[in-house]
Amino acid sequence: MVRSDPSEASPAYAATPVVADGVVADVLLRVGGKTWTLGGRHGPAAERGRAEAAMAGGGLPVFLGAGLGLAASLCREAGVPVVVVDRDPAIAALTGAADRLAGDSGALWLDEADPVRAADCIREFAAACGLSSWTLSPHPVQRRLHPAYFAGLAAALAPAPQPISRPPRWQNALPRVLCLTNKLFLLGEVMAACTRLGAPCHYLETGPELDRDDFIAMLRRAVADFRPDFVLTVNHLGVDRQGVLLALLESLRLPLASWFVDSPELVLPLYAPAATRDTVLFTWDADSIAPLAAAGFPHVHYLPLAADETRFCSRPALPASHPWRTRVSFVGNSMTRKTRLRLAAAAPPPLLAGAFGELAVSFGVSDARTVREHLATARPDLLPAYTALGGIERQLAYATAVIWESTRRYRADCVGRILPWQPILVGDPGWRETFAGEGRDWRYQSELAYYDELPDFYPLSDINFNATSLQMKGAVNQRVFDVPACRAFLLTDARRQMERLFEPGREVVVYSHPEEVGELVARYLADPAARERIAAAGQRRLLAEHTYPRRMTELFAVMRATFDPGAGS
Repeated sequence: MVRSDPSEASPAYAATPVVADGVVADVLLRVGGKTWTLGGRHGPAAERGRAEAAMAGGGLPVFLGAGLGLAASLCREAGVPVVVVDRDPAIAALTGAADRLAGDSGALWLDEADPVRAADCIREFAAACGLSSWTLSPHPVQRRLHPAYFAGLAAALAPAPQPISRPPRWQNALPRVLCLTNKLFLLGEVMAACTRLGAPCHYLETGPELDRDDFIAMLRRAVADFRPDFVLTVNHLGVDRQGVLLALLESLRLPLASWFVDSPELVLPLYAPAATRDTVLFTWDADSIAPLAAAGFPHVHYLPLAADETRFCSRPALPASHPWRTRVSFVGNSMTRKTRLRLAAAAPPPLLAGAFGELAVSFGVSDARTVREHLATARPDLLPAYTALGGIERQLAYATAVIWESTRRYRADCVGRILPWQPILVGDPGWRETFAGEGRDWRYQSELAYYDELPDFYPLSDINFNATSLQMKGAVNQRVFDVPACRAFLLTDARRQMERLFEPGREVVVYSHPEEVGELVARYLADPAARERIAAAGQRRLLAEHTYPRRMTELFAVMRATFDPGAGS
């Protein structure tokens, strides 16, 4: 029997048969510039091993990917019913694996786009064969071609886990927080803030390649042992793209808070699903709230960045002769190499490649927040080519490259205005590609350690100059918080959301256009008293409103109001 649904496109690869004595002995797969062999190093021997292992399991053999087709055929020769779930019709056409099972009532061949429906078909077939269990045998190559699909199928076929008793939540004034990530980014500050507030927290790192079953078991143990009121992550780090974590949290009715400190529009499209009814998105950019709500996310809130005032603070001054001492400095990435890498990952066709520079320029001066939105209004003729890029990853890579190239040009323009004061430029070597005259017109300093060096660096600059990435057209970046925290003077570009955070002219100084930079730099270099007054006011505002304990207090209040049935009573 064959049940097919070709609606899901296969990943991009080229399949070439290897023929020996008139028979297809293997298939070469060209995937992303690499060549894989379907049969692998051991060829037919590996297929026989798959068959023997599947039959030894005692249940219904379910092959996830037919491979060369030998394993399924060996099961049928032994009189054992078999299921093959295969999403590669081009490969099956070369090997003849599906044809060999056609018309065999003891074999079920599935090409079903929905893994949940495929799981239902497998259960029905197993019941018809008098079997109540199955043994999954994933083909090592085809599993790599369809990781999300086969992970979803395995999850759909997994036995229902034993329920975890759900202890009462929100029993204390401060919540119990399970901090989850696959790499330590900002969660150190978050956990330190929780500790200072007295909120119990537990850190759980999943790692980049944790096995699905191990991941579920680890999370269930943490939930059972720690009894959190909710799970907290940053930028969705630690949330798998296949929805395993979200499904588990939903089964436990355990809320998830995800605080985005980078553009959620460049992250969330990679996840399917990206949220459940119990997911709360916090975004550092107020302009992203309306689009996220319009996209169907049920809970979206504004939570701006902050500074760790225990690290970024007034420190004993370094000697005036220190090599970091300068009148003007800029800390930031030139975006040269990052942009090239993103554009290479997008691999755009000639039409999009040719329009790349023009789009970067027009995006920078437009009101559009996303590249897709900008294309729709400025270059609708390019939308079909953009949509035709193979997969959401390439679309996002191209969009990111456009934004970063726009930022690269904008920063070069802004930073070029401070060169008359021989600034220090701190960042990547791309600044050497951007500006000539190193050592004469400006000094280069390689990237400084965020926690250990930047807090000492900022106070050594009379003016800390800032130019924000254009991925945030209304929000402010991290330096807007870190520089005032050190009681240092900040000159930054104007942003719509600035006035909600600091008072321009009193706590920070802003420029509305790059042409204003030269005059403002000259004015404040000549007025050290004004610089000190503004830096002190900025530090006072930051300590009062923009620390991580303050942000966690705000986040806790939202989570309690959303999920604590007793809140407000």
